[in-house]
Amino acid sequence: MVPVIPMLWRGLSTPWAENIDLVQFVSVFRSNPEEPPAIADNDTDGPEKAWPEVPQVSEVLSQAEIEALLGSMAESDQSAGPTGEGAPTRGALRTATAFEIYDFRRPDKFSKDQLRTLQMLHETFARLAGTGLSAYLRSQTNIDLISLEQVPYEEYLRSINQSVFTVMSLPPLSGQAVLEVEFELVFTMIDRLLGGPGRTVPRTVLTDIERPLVKQMIERLFLALKTAWEGVVIVNPGIEGMETSAQFVQIAPPTDIVVNMLFEVRIGQVRGAMSLCIPYLVLKPITAKLSAQKWFVNSSRKASGTSRRSLGYHVGQSPVECSVRLGKVRLAVKDFLRLQQGDILRLDQKTDDDLMMLVSDTPKFEGKPALVGKKVVFNVTQPLES
Repeated sequence: MVPVIPMLWRGLSTPWAENIDLVQFVSVFRSNPEEPPAIADNDTDGPEKAWPEVPQVSEVLSQAEIEALLGSMAESDQSAGPTGEGAPTRGALRTATAFEIYDFRRPDKFSKDQLRTLQMLHETFARLAGTGLSAYLRSQTNIDLISLEQVPYEEYLRSINQSVFTVMSLPPLSGQAVLEVEFELVFTMIDRLLGGPGRTVPRTVLTDIERPLVKQMIERLFLALKTAWEGVVIVNPGIEGMETSAQFVQIAPPTDIVVNMLFEVRIGQVRGAMSLCIPYLVLKPITAKLSAQKWFVNSSRKASGTSRRSLGYHVGQSPVECSVRLGKVRLAVKDFLRLQQGDILRLDQKTDDDLMMLVSDTPKFEGKPALVGKKVVFNVTQPLES
């Protein structure tokens, strides 16, 4: 059924049709369609105008007819506009307003600038940790930062399966964080430490012998983390506990926001994942320092005279191991096994030659032995050229 009212309204194309009130027209037309209302015209001098011939219609408009009538009005408003040049209506302006969905269950605690600073810090941590583990495991180790995001703590725990969780403290910051390493990577590292090629073991528990080995590797990672964070705050990471099940790792309420940093670790042909989770409340005291500008200023600042003196003092107080080599001798294994108390070994050192002093197993000085009271001393004669 073709709507009648829109057809009638569009059919009134004469100039006097502009003065008709559409609402009045519809109401009167519905009450008495055979006698249309009189049309008020501003031109009182002209002859009285009559309604055009219209077909008979039902007294009650259907819903489809009403919607078609309102739709035709909206189309005419959008096409003509207030100035007749297609200006947008108020409804169109409201629909074009930009908005952003905000989830109050997952509020953002860190700004983009702070997340970018954390990303740069832990990219440095990944590079240093890979270098340290390569020397420790005697195998090429690469660590790359894959992603960094802020999520609720319960969501972080749901994303992890079968890993070793190291609960760590970060003094002077209060609170705890978690370093998670997959079992495949852990057993690969243990096998390398024990002289193997780096095979994995299909297990999800650690023995009493394996736990100390894992702690040694985690401490290597802590050294890299401490070095990477020096530009922001000097932390001293420490192991508070070690778990193999996520349900026993409760460092924050489930709804609290944490920073989850995901790393990819490659040891030879073995690939695995490692993650670092730090709650927002742990980092809250230093959020003002987590800006790229301040981080670059601190990292590029030259050492002052005070810092150089402090560094020299601490280096000067560091202990070093010194030893004096009396000489060398080569023995067969059978002779070595028959050594007893009172046996004499002939060294390659002559009595009038200088002895060699070693500093951390490196030859540094030559000198002669002497006596001062009841103690044997070493009298340095000359330094050795390096």
